[in-house]
Amino acid sequence: MPSTSVNISSAIFDCSAPDLASCPDESLPEFAFIGRSNVGKSSLLNLRAGQAGLARVSPMPGFTKLINIFTINRTWRLVDLPGYGFAEGAKKDSARFNQAVSHYLRRRTNLCLVFALIDSGLEPQEMDVDFVQWLARNAVPFVLVFTKTDKEKPAAVQANIAAFTARIAGWFEQLPAIFTCSATAEQGRQELLGVIDEAMTAIQAEAARAPASPEPDHPPRVTRRNRPDLARPW
Repeated sequence: MPSTSVNISSAIFDCSAPDLASCPDESLPEFAFIGRSNVGKSSLLNLRAGQAGLARVSPMPGFTKLINIFTINRTWRLVDLPGYGFAEGAKKDSARFNQAVSHYLRRRTNLCLVFALIDSGLEPQEMDVDFVQWLARNAVPFVLVFTKTDKEKPAAVQANIAAFTARIAGWFEQLPAIFTCSATAEQGRQELLGVIDEAMTAIQAEAARAPASPEPDHPPRVTRRNRPDLARPW
């Protein structure tokens, strides 16, 4: 079956959800992005979708406070999750949004993969390390994406990546896949889209093997229970 993911023809805003219960139905596969505040998530999402205004870029860290969901090519969803550790806003709001993200990551049955964003210009940050450990402990499928690679010399970027992977290596039989990107230099877009394309191809292959649906024109439904066994780090 030809790819429907790499070449993005449409990106439509679906909703901003304050919690899991407010998210759309689980009929489409979802791919979520999350990272520490000021990691460059919104810029990367805009690069990823090829639309400059898809996700709002703000100079204020932690601007994203809701679960923002976009439907791509009418076949899958891109999910912009609030950054963890954001500094602005009341502590009670921070706790509430963190709880919403936790519920989404652990309970959303059609969540296929999380792109965990790490600032490549920094030595390992404890909140990033802790978050990766939480993902692993809760069996959330994820890959690591080191952002802002244009801001530092290549040797420094590689040193920071090596230091981070050394910190987390003991938790995995096989390290999660690692990618690098720069929204400014427009580097890494096709590689990240390729990850989604691979997952969508596997989902479509599984749907083709499944018994015929009474609604043949309905997009293939995916759940964590019967999701294809993609390469996982745990």
